[in-house]
Amino acid sequence: MTNQTAKRGRPRKTEPQSAQEVVKTSRSSAAREKAVKNHYENTPRHYESLSYKGVLYMLKSSNVSVFDKEKGGVVTIRYCAGENSVYKDEQNSLSTSSPIIFKEGNLFVPPEQPNLAEFLDKHPGNEANGGKKFRLIDHRKNAKEVIDREFEVVDALVLIRTRPTDDLISVASSLGYSTDRLMDEVKHDLTVYAKRHPKTFVEMFDDPSTKVKSDIKQAISFGIITVKNGYIRWTDTNNHIISVPEGKDAVDVFTRYCLTEKGSLVHEELKRQL
Repeated sequence: MTNQTAKRGRPRKTEPQSAQEVVKTSRSSAAREKAVKNHYENTPRHYESLSYKGVLYMLKSSNVSVFDKEKGGVVTIRYCAGENSVYKDEQNSLSTSSPIIFKEGNLFVPPEQPNLAEFLDKHPGNEANGGKKFRLIDHRKNAKEVIDREFEVVDALVLIRTRPTDDLISVASSLGYSTDRLMDEVKHDLTVYAKRHPKTFVEMFDDPSTKVKSDIKQAISFGIITVKNGYIRWTDTNNHIISVPEGKDAVDVFTRYCLTEKGSLVHEELKRQL
């Protein structure tokens, strides 16, 4: 089968889904949250020492006083490896505290040590509690950002596969890509852009200025309108349409104009000639 060349002006028989609707069918918030949760729950919590960066740093792990909102007052916490609770009054009186050691400024707490993570999260030396001894490196936030980015790329690529050719041509033209080529070549350029700027790419499909900008660029290419000396005119009659302020992009100025009530009539005529 030969590749299809980009076509212009083909009427659309049915109104497609918006880009956001297409995107919603390609993912679910539950799937995204599950991916982040699974990644985070299976990743050690990373604490970084702020007060000491030497080879070994031992954090006080017993008789630490903290204010506890749930208990409504100041309580004593300590870390005992064999205890489920970090509250001293809930621990066995025979239990002894366990050492907490940062190695070269870092401490990694595996998922199977939730009591240690809880102790560190409640510790007054934690930066989150106003302390200056150590802090939690939020890998969950980093994981979410990475996964969100990956989902955005998938969303963008889904649109390249599912949107009508006319829509892809509009976006490509709006981005300044040549559309007088095989459609596979146009899609290749869109794929490269989508991977670099997935969020912007998705938004372009529902942005009314995308189609208008595409029409304007095609009209310039076909010689329907002329941009010269700070003016945009009809080529055949040389009639003035609008002036372009110095230093402004003519296509951007004309796009905004065509999106106004007055300019919409000009856009309709431009589309008719296309």
